[in-house]
Amino acid sequence: MSSSGSAENAQTRPGPRHIAIIMDGNGRWAAQRGLPPSAGHKAGVERIRDLIEACKDRGVEALTLFAFSSENWQRPSKEVELLMSLFHSYLRKEAQRMREEGVRLRVIGRRDRFSPRLAQAIEEAEDMTRDGSRGNLVIAADYGGQWDIARAARCMAEEVAAGRRSPESITERTLADYVQLVDLPSVDLLIRSSGEQRISNFILWQAAYSEFYFTDTLWPDFGERALDEAIEAYCGRNRRFGGRGRGGLAAGA
Repeated sequence: MSSSGSAENAQTRPGPRHIAIIMDGNGRWAAQRGLPPSAGHKAGVERIRDLIEACKDRGVEALTLFAFSSENWQRPSKEVELLMSLFHSYLRKEAQRMREEGVRLRVIGRRDRFSPRLAQAIEEAEDMTRDGSRGNLVIAADYGGQWDIARAARCMAEEVAAGRRSPESITERTLADYVQLVDLPSVDLLIRSSGEQRISNFILWQAAYSEFYFTDTLWPDFGERALDEAIEAYCGRNRRFGGRGRGGLAAGA
């Protein structure tokens, strides 16, 4: 979501190029206010627009949001219907805005379980924003990290069966070309709101060397200040990617 602007408290170390967020806590936010869960989900959707702008101002090139997991279909049917309706409404209202701002939208995950109406809205929003060059917004919907890896493995297995690939050619590097988001920078920072400390089957492959940041802030309250705190924590960490820092054993301790 990079732009020419910069946050007032920009860090001296390079900030994250790609941020992924597990948007959690809508239901608890609503419950604390004596509101139905639907109010929390609606407030959570409104938060997305603010975060897109905040990320653009902070030089973030890609923002990936976990909107609906493969396991979320197990929720009550009325809640699922509401989430699908909010997703459809968001796509219809925001696609033109993103096009004007140069943000490319893409949706990752399965699509065969969405209604034809929602699947069409996704396709149209992606087409409308396809030429965006000032940032990337990725929405993970009906997505699971295990599904992503299994799908990549199946594609490669089919190539082996067809004689287009040898089994020996399957490595971590070649498999990486088949998982989602291969064309974007690696996920530098993975944030989860609401105090939970797990990644819930989200971008398992892509987050192999991500820095994790967990906050008690509920998603509808996650604003620019919360984002800056996460980025500040990220900039203060020593990313070694399995190696050692300049301090040798002490740095790696």
